[in-house]
Amino acid sequence: MSSHLVFPADYDPKLSLRETQRAIKLTKDTFQIKLSAALHLDRVTAPLMVTQASGINDDLNGVERKVHFTMKEVDGTAEVVQSLAKWKRMALYRYGYQPGEGIYTDMNAIRRDDDCDNLHSLFVDQWDWERVITREERTLGFLKSVVQKIVKALAETNAVLKEAYPVLTAEINENVTFITTQKAEDRYPDKTPKERENLLTKEYGSLFLMQIGGALKSGQKHDGRAPDYDDWSLNGDILIWDPVLDCAVEISSMGVRVDAESLHRQLTVAGALGRERFPYHQGILNGTLPLTIGGGLGQSRICMLLMQKAHIGEVQAAIWPEEMRTLCAAHGINLL
Repeated sequence: MSSHLVFPADYDPKLSLRETQRAIKLTKDTFQIKLSAALHLDRVTAPLMVTQASGINDDLNGVERKVHFTMKEVDGTAEVVQSLAKWKRMALYRYGYQPGEGIYTDMNAIRRDDDCDNLHSLFVDQWDWERVITREERTLGFLKSVVQKIVKALAETNAVLKEAYPVLTAEINENVTFITTQKAEDRYPDKTPKERENLLTKEYGSLFLMQIGGALKSGQKHDGRAPDYDDWSLNGDILIWDPVLDCAVEISSMGVRVDAESLHRQLTVAGALGRERFPYHQGILNGTLPLTIGGGLGQSRICMLLMQKAHIGEVQAAIWPEEMRTLCAAHGINLL
Protein backbone atom coordinates (compact mmCIF):
# COMPACT_ATOMS: atom_id res chain seq x y z
CA MET A 1 0.00 0.00 0.00
CA SER A 2 2.69 2.54 0.99
CA SER A 3 4.40 2.09 -2.38
CA HIS A 4 1.35 3.68 -4.03
CA LEU A 5 1.53 6.84 -1.93
CA VAL A 6 3.25 10.09 -2.82
CA PHE A 7 4.52 12.34 -0.04
CA PRO A 8 5.49 15.80 -1.38
CA ALA A 9 8.65 17.14 0.22
CA ASP A 10 8.01 19.70 2.98
CA TYR A 11 4.26 19.48 2.44
CA ASP A 12 2.35 22.06 4.46
CA PRO A 13 -1.42 22.36 3.86
CA LYS A 14 -2.37 25.88 2.88
CA LEU A 15 -5.74 25.69 4.64
CA SER A 16 -6.65 24.53 8.14
CA LEU A 17 -9.19 21.78 8.65
CA ARG A 18 -12.01 24.28 9.25
CA GLU A 19 -10.94 26.46 6.33
CA THR A 20 -10.83 23.34 4.18
CA GLN A 21 -14.43 22.47 5.03
CA ARG A 22 -15.59 25.98 4.14
CA ALA A 23 -13.53 25.96 0.96
CA ILE A 24 -15.04 22.62 -0.07
CA LYS A 25 -18.52 24.13 0.15
CA LEU A 26 -17.49 27.22 -1.80
CA THR A 27 -15.85 25.12 -4.49
CA LYS A 28 -18.80 22.78 -4.90
CA ASP A 29 -21.42 25.53 -4.78
CA THR A 30 -19.55 27.63 -7.34
CA PHE A 31 -18.60 24.93 -9.80
CA GLN A 32 -21.99 23.29 -10.09
CA ILE A 33 -23.63 26.65 -10.76
CA LYS A 34 -21.11 27.49 -13.47
CA LEU A 35 -21.30 24.01 -14.99
CA SER A 36 -25.09 23.96 -15.13
CA ALA A 37 -25.18 27.44 -16.69
CA ALA A 38 -22.56 26.59 -19.32
CA LEU A 39 -24.22 23.35 -20.41
CA HIS A 40 -27.90 24.20 -19.68
CA LEU A 41 -28.37 21.53 -17.02
CA ASP A 42 -31.06 21.06 -14.36
CA ARG A 43 -30.17 19.50 -11.05
CA VAL A 44 -32.04 16.24 -10.36
CA THR A 45 -32.06 13.57 -7.68
CA ALA A 46 -30.48 10.22 -8.46
CA PRO A 47 -30.40 6.69 -7.03
CA LEU A 48 -27.71 5.24 -4.79
CA MET A 49 -28.74 1.73 -5.87
CA VAL A 50 -30.31 0.01 -8.87
CA THR A 51 -31.55 -3.53 -9.50
CA GLN A 52 -29.13 -5.98 -11.01
CA ALA A 53 -31.72 -7.03 -13.58
CA SER A 54 -32.06 -3.50 -14.96
CA GLY A 55 -28.63 -3.62 -16.62
CA ILE A 56 -28.13 0.12 -16.03
CA ASN A 57 -25.28 -0.01 -13.52
CA ASP A 58 -21.96 1.17 -14.90
CA ASP A 59 -19.55 -1.69 -15.57
CA LEU A 60 -16.51 0.67 -15.65
CA ASN A 61 -13.71 -1.50 -17.06
CA GLY A 62 -15.87 -4.60 -16.86
CA VAL A 63 -13.92 -6.32 -14.08
CA GLU A 64 -14.80 -4.36 -10.94
CA ARG A 65 -16.99 -6.13 -8.37
CA LYS A 66 -20.19 -4.31 -7.50
CA VAL A 67 -21.49 -4.02 -3.93
CA HIS A 68 -24.76 -5.96 -3.96
CA PHE A 69 -27.46 -7.13 -1.56
CA THR A 70 -30.93 -8.63 -1.39
CA MET A 71 -33.95 -6.70 -0.14
CA LYS A 72 -36.74 -7.43 2.31
CA GLU A 73 -39.71 -6.36 0.18
CA VAL A 74 -38.32 -6.33 -3.36
CA ASP A 75 -37.46 -9.42 -5.36
CA GLY A 76 -34.05 -9.75 -6.95
CA THR A 77 -30.66 -8.24 -6.13
CA ALA A 78 -29.77 -4.58 -5.73
CA GLU A 79 -26.38 -3.05 -6.58
CA VAL A 80 -24.80 0.13 -5.28
CA VAL A 81 -24.09 2.25 -8.35
CA GLN A 82 -20.56 2.59 -9.71
CA SER A 83 -21.68 5.59 -11.77
CA LEU A 84 -24.89 6.79 -13.40
CA ALA A 85 -23.80 6.75 -17.04
CA LYS A 86 -26.80 4.71 -18.15
CA TRP A 87 -29.37 5.87 -15.62
CA LYS A 88 -29.01 9.51 -16.73
CA ARG A 89 -29.85 8.73 -20.33
CA MET A 90 -33.00 6.91 -19.29
CA ALA A 91 -33.92 9.82 -17.01
CA LEU A 92 -33.62 12.31 -19.88
CA TYR A 93 -36.13 10.22 -21.83
CA ARG A 94 -38.53 9.82 -18.91
CA TYR A 95 -38.42 13.51 -18.00
CA GLY A 96 -38.92 14.67 -21.58
CA TYR A 97 -35.69 16.62 -22.14
CA GLN A 98 -35.02 17.98 -25.63
CA PRO A 99 -31.76 18.65 -27.57
CA GLY A 100 -29.73 21.37 -25.87
CA GLU A 101 -31.15 20.51 -22.43
CA GLY A 102 -29.71 18.26 -19.76
CA ILE A 103 -29.39 17.23 -16.13
CA TYR A 104 -26.73 16.90 -13.47
CA THR A 105 -26.72 15.26 -10.07
CA ASP A 106 -24.60 14.52 -7.03
CA MET A 107 -23.52 10.93 -7.62
CA ASN A 108 -22.23 8.95 -4.66
CA ALA A 109 -20.86 5.49 -5.34
CA ILE A 110 -18.85 2.71 -3.76
CA ARG A 111 -16.13 1.12 -5.86
CA ARG A 112 -14.85 -1.67 -3.68
CA ASP A 113 -11.98 -2.61 -6.02
CA ASP A 114 -10.47 0.85 -6.39
CA ASP A 115 -6.99 1.45 -5.02
CA CYS A 116 -6.48 3.58 -1.92
CA ASP A 117 -3.85 6.19 -2.71
CA ASN A 118 -3.46 9.94 -3.16
CA LEU A 119 -6.12 10.12 -5.89
CA HIS A 120 -8.31 7.05 -5.33
CA SER A 121 -10.85 6.13 -2.70
CA LEU A 122 -13.45 3.41 -2.22
CA PHE A 123 -15.99 6.24 -2.06
CA VAL A 124 -16.64 8.18 -5.25
CA ASP A 125 -18.39 11.55 -5.38
CA GLN A 126 -19.04 13.05 -8.79
CA TRP A 127 -21.18 15.53 -10.58
CA ASP A 128 -22.73 13.19 -13.11
CA TRP A 129 -24.27 15.08 -16.02
CA GLU A 130 -26.00 14.25 -19.29
CA ARG A 131 -27.38 16.38 -22.12
CA VAL A 132 -29.58 15.55 -25.11
CA ILE A 133 -27.96 16.20 -28.51
CA THR A 134 -28.96 15.97 -32.14
CA ARG A 135 -27.57 13.50 -34.66
CA GLU A 136 -25.60 16.40 -36.21
CA GLU A 137 -23.89 17.07 -32.88
CA ARG A 138 -22.32 13.62 -32.69
CA THR A 139 -19.01 15.11 -33.86
CA LEU A 140 -15.51 15.68 -32.58
CA GLY A 141 -15.98 19.44 -32.89
CA PHE A 142 -19.02 19.45 -30.65
CA LEU A 143 -17.27 17.22 -28.11
CA LYS A 144 -14.34 19.64 -27.98
CA SER A 145 -16.62 22.64 -27.48
CA VAL A 146 -18.21 21.00 -24.45
CA VAL A 147 -14.81 20.12 -22.96
CA GLN A 148 -13.71 23.74 -23.33
CA LYS A 149 -16.82 24.95 -21.48
CA ILE A 150 -16.16 22.56 -18.61
CA VAL A 151 -12.53 23.63 -18.21
CA LYS A 152 -13.59 27.29 -18.38
CA ALA A 153 -16.06 26.66 -15.53
CA LEU A 154 -13.21 25.03 -13.58
CA ALA A 155 -10.92 28.01 -14.16
CA GLU A 156 -13.64 30.44 -13.10
CA THR A 157 -14.28 28.43 -9.94
CA ASN A 158 -10.56 28.52 -9.19
CA ALA A 159 -10.59 32.32 -9.48
CA VAL A 160 -13.47 32.57 -6.98
CA LEU A 161 -11.70 30.26 -4.54
CA LYS A 162 -8.41 32.16 -4.78
CA GLU A 163 -10.19 35.45 -4.13
CA ALA A 164 -11.67 33.99 -0.94
CA TYR A 165 -8.38 32.32 0.07
CA PRO A 166 -5.44 34.36 -1.31
CA VAL A 167 -2.97 31.79 0.06
CA LEU A 168 -4.03 29.43 -2.73
CA THR A 169 -2.00 29.63 -5.94
CA ALA A 170 -3.30 26.83 -8.20
CA GLU A 171 -3.45 27.64 -11.93
CA ILE A 172 -5.87 26.21 -14.48
CA ASN A 173 -5.01 26.59 -18.15
CA GLU A 174 -8.25 27.35 -20.02
CA ASN A 175 -6.61 26.55 -23.37
CA VAL A 176 -7.21 22.82 -23.56
CA THR A 177 -4.97 20.70 -25.78
CA PHE A 178 -6.70 17.82 -27.59
CA ILE A 179 -4.80 14.68 -28.52
CA THR A 180 -5.85 11.12 -29.32
CA THR A 181 -4.56 8.08 -27.48
CA GLN A 182 -3.08 6.84 -30.76
CA LYS A 183 -1.10 10.05 -31.24
CA ALA A 184 0.05 9.76 -27.64
CA GLU A 185 1.28 6.24 -28.32
CA ASP A 186 2.95 7.35 -31.57
CA ARG A 187 4.74 10.12 -29.70
CA TYR A 188 5.84 7.97 -26.76
CA PRO A 189 5.79 4.35 -27.98
CA ASP A 190 8.14 3.18 -25.23
CA LYS A 191 6.06 4.65 -22.39
CA THR A 192 3.12 3.23 -20.46
CA PRO A 193 -0.30 4.90 -20.85
CA LYS A 194 0.07 6.58 -17.46
CA GLU A 195 3.54 7.85 -18.33
CA ARG A 196 2.17 9.30 -21.57
CA GLU A 197 -0.59 11.06 -19.68
CA ASN A 198 1.90 12.61 -17.27
CA LEU A 199 4.32 13.76 -19.97
CA LEU A 200 1.62 15.35 -22.12
CA THR A 201 -0.33 16.95 -19.27
CA LYS A 202 2.82 18.43 -17.75
CA GLU A 203 3.62 19.96 -21.14
CA TYR A 204 0.17 21.43 -21.79
CA GLY A 205 -1.37 21.97 -18.35
CA SER A 206 -4.89 21.06 -19.46
CA LEU A 207 -5.34 18.05 -21.74
CA PHE A 208 -8.25 16.16 -23.24
CA LEU A 209 -7.04 12.68 -24.14
CA MET A 210 -9.44 11.30 -26.73
CA GLN A 211 -10.64 7.94 -28.02
CA ILE A 212 -10.34 5.60 -25.06
CA GLY A 213 -11.59 2.02 -25.08
CA GLY A 214 -10.49 0.47 -28.35
CA ALA A 215 -7.19 -1.18 -29.21
CA LEU A 216 -4.31 0.97 -30.48
CA LYS A 217 -1.93 0.05 -33.30
CA SER A 218 0.25 -1.72 -30.75
CA GLY A 219 -2.66 -4.02 -29.98
CA GLN A 220 -2.93 -2.59 -26.47
CA LYS A 221 -5.66 -0.35 -25.04
CA HIS A 222 -4.76 2.97 -23.50
CA ASP A 223 -7.38 2.20 -20.85
CA GLY A 224 -10.55 0.18 -20.52
CA ARG A 225 -14.04 1.55 -21.10
CA ALA A 226 -17.36 -0.21 -20.83
CA PRO A 227 -18.71 -0.85 -24.35
CA ASP A 228 -22.24 0.40 -23.75
CA TYR A 229 -22.12 4.06 -22.77
CA ASP A 230 -19.33 6.08 -24.45
CA ASP A 231 -18.71 5.91 -28.19
CA TRP A 232 -15.00 5.01 -28.10
CA SER A 233 -14.33 7.27 -31.09
CA LEU A 234 -15.95 10.30 -29.40
CA ASN A 235 -14.87 10.18 -25.76
CA GLY A 236 -11.95 11.07 -23.55
CA ASP A 237 -10.54 12.16 -20.20
CA ILE A 238 -9.95 15.70 -18.94
CA LEU A 239 -6.49 15.79 -17.33
CA ILE A 240 -5.09 18.70 -15.30
CA TRP A 241 -1.46 18.97 -14.20
CA ASP A 242 -1.00 18.93 -10.42
CA PRO A 243 2.35 20.36 -9.32
CA VAL A 244 1.78 19.24 -5.73
CA LEU A 245 1.76 15.56 -6.67
CA ASP A 246 3.82 16.14 -9.83
CA CYS A 247 1.35 14.18 -11.95
CA ALA A 248 -1.70 14.44 -14.16
CA VAL A 249 -5.04 14.35 -12.35
CA GLU A 250 -8.03 13.01 -14.24
CA ILE A 251 -11.02 15.10 -13.23
CA SER A 252 -13.47 13.73 -15.77
CA SER A 253 -14.25 10.81 -18.02
CA MET A 254 -16.83 11.83 -20.60
CA GLY A 255 -18.00 11.49 -24.15
CA VAL A 256 -20.71 11.31 -26.76
CA ARG A 257 -22.78 8.26 -25.88
CA VAL A 258 -23.28 5.23 -28.09
CA ASP A 259 -25.95 5.14 -30.76
CA ALA A 260 -27.40 1.90 -32.12
CA GLU A 261 -24.53 1.29 -34.55
CA SER A 262 -21.64 2.00 -32.15
CA LEU A 263 -23.36 0.10 -29.32
CA HIS A 264 -23.68 -3.07 -31.39
CA ARG A 265 -20.12 -2.72 -32.72
CA GLN A 266 -18.57 -2.23 -29.29
CA LEU A 267 -20.60 -4.98 -27.65
CA THR A 268 -19.39 -7.28 -30.42
CA VAL A 269 -15.75 -6.34 -29.78
CA ALA A 270 -16.24 -6.83 -26.05
CA GLY A 271 -17.96 -10.19 -26.48
CA ALA A 272 -20.96 -8.81 -24.61
CA LEU A 273 -23.81 -9.01 -27.12
CA GLY A 274 -25.92 -10.66 -24.43
CA ARG A 275 -26.44 -7.22 -22.90
CA GLU A 276 -28.63 -6.24 -25.83
CA ARG A 277 -31.54 -7.93 -24.04
CA PHE A 278 -31.57 -5.30 -21.26
CA PRO A 279 -34.17 -2.49 -21.43
CA TYR A 280 -31.48 0.21 -21.53
CA HIS A 281 -29.73 -1.36 -24.49
CA GLN A 282 -33.02 -2.04 -26.25
CA GLY A 283 -33.89 1.63 -25.86
CA ILE A 284 -30.75 2.59 -27.77
CA LEU A 285 -31.08 -0.08 -30.45
CA ASN A 286 -34.69 0.81 -31.24
CA GLY A 287 -34.16 4.57 -31.02
CA THR A 288 -36.37 5.16 -27.98
CA LEU A 289 -33.64 6.71 -25.85
CA PRO A 290 -32.30 10.09 -26.99
CA LEU A 291 -28.82 10.71 -28.34
CA THR A 292 -26.73 12.24 -25.55
CA ILE A 293 -23.36 13.46 -24.35
CA GLY A 294 -22.33 13.18 -20.73
CA GLY A 295 -19.74 12.42 -18.12
CA GLY A 296 -18.71 12.55 -14.52
CA LEU A 297 -16.63 15.19 -12.77
CA GLY A 298 -14.83 14.19 -9.60
CA GLN A 299 -15.92 16.49 -6.79
CA SER A 300 -13.17 15.56 -4.34
CA ARG A 301 -10.51 15.58 -7.04
CA ILE A 302 -11.48 19.08 -8.12
CA CYS A 303 -11.42 20.24 -4.50
CA MET A 304 -8.00 18.75 -3.77
CA LEU A 305 -6.59 20.13 -7.03
CA LEU A 306 -7.77 23.70 -6.44
CA MET A 307 -6.90 23.64 -2.72
CA GLN A 308 -3.47 22.16 -3.48
CA LYS A 309 -3.97 19.14 -1.25
CA ALA A 310 -1.71 16.09 -1.40
CA HIS A 311 -4.35 13.43 -0.73
CA ILE A 312 -8.01 13.04 -1.64
CA GLY A 313 -8.66 12.08 1.98
CA GLU A 314 -7.97 15.69 2.97
CA VAL A 315 -11.21 16.76 1.31
CA GLN A 316 -13.28 13.57 1.65
CA ALA A 317 -14.34 11.51 4.65
CA ALA A 318 -13.83 7.85 3.75
CA ILE A 319 -12.30 4.59 4.94
CA TRP A 320 -8.52 4.27 4.73
CA PRO A 321 -6.03 1.57 5.78
CA GLU A 322 -4.67 2.35 9.24
CA GLU A 323 -1.11 2.18 7.90
CA MET A 324 -2.01 4.91 5.40
CA ARG A 325 -3.40 7.17 8.11
CA THR A 326 -0.22 6.76 10.14
CA LEU A 327 2.09 7.42 7.20
CA CYS A 328 0.11 10.42 6.02
CA ALA A 329 0.06 11.99 9.48
CA ALA A 330 3.83 11.59 9.69
CA HIS A 331 4.12 13.61 6.46
CA GLY A 332 1.75 16.43 7.44
CA ILE A 333 -1.25 15.02 5.57
CA ASN A 334 -4.37 15.06 7.74
CA LEU A 335 -7.01 12.63 6.47
CA LEU A 336 -10.59 13.49 7.37
